[in-house]
Amino acid sequence: MGTVTKALSLLGYFSQTRPEIGLSELARLSGMNKATVYRMMSELVDQGFAEQTRQGKSYRLGPEVLRLAALREAAVPLLSVAREMLMQLSESTGETAHVSIVQGTRLNALAHQYSPRHGTRVMMEDAEVLSFHGTASGLAVLAFAEPAFVDAVLARPLVAHTAKTETRPDAIRARIAAIRATGLAESVGGFEADVHSLAVPVFGPDAQPIGALAVAAPVARMTPDLAACAAEALRRCAADLTRRTGGFAPEPLPEEA
Repeated sequence: MGTVTKALSLLGYFSQTRPEIGLSELARLSGMNKATVYRMMSELVDQGFAEQTRQGKSYRLGPEVLRLAALREAAVPLLSVAREMLMQLSESTGETAHVSIVQGTRLNALAHQYSPRHGTRVMMEDAEVLSFHGTASGLAVLAFAEPAFVDAVLARPLVAHTAKTETRPDAIRARIAAIRATGLAESVGGFEADVHSLAVPVFGPDAQPIGALAVAAPVARMTPDLAACAAEALRRCAADLTRRTGGFAPEPLPEEA
């Protein structure tokens, strides 16, 4: 891993639930020594990608991150279009809809939409890091990703998020092969207990998956009728999102489960 990659990887540890991180914690999370982390964070601060809090004891993301995000959104309005799709998904299914995006070797939740139809719902966090092997969204991405990307993901330690998380690489490969045949990924309790989710990939200009659209519901509420409704809505919305953001789906893409 090069110096630039190491420095930028430090930014990936910041999230909505962890907006500020101290030097010692960054060193622990990254596995790098404190002197190296301090030097890299100082350079990121100088360039505006990070900044120190007023107390000077921790770091947070800097204004340059916001500027680049605004430029990206202006050029490819993924988030604004995705929010339209999430609204449609939530209204048609009555459940939580969310979109995630591949960023390097991570899958990050980008946005979500709740339905007011039920008091009990699957809760999400924007910028939450999702696992590729434990979520329907991650499996949808792996099913259509380049073999080298899949190999890299499955070569890493695979965390068992719940008792139902599949962590055997061979079994995961068999699952994503089946997903390629249907175009629809499914996870029942693989990332959170009692959550049943369905997902389909969203593609970029090179016909490679850039993320996924998903619908998540409590296990008891995911009936066959709801699953069929969600699958149809997901395919329609993902195709629309891919098209409107300049992407292309690989041919032929399965259209029926």
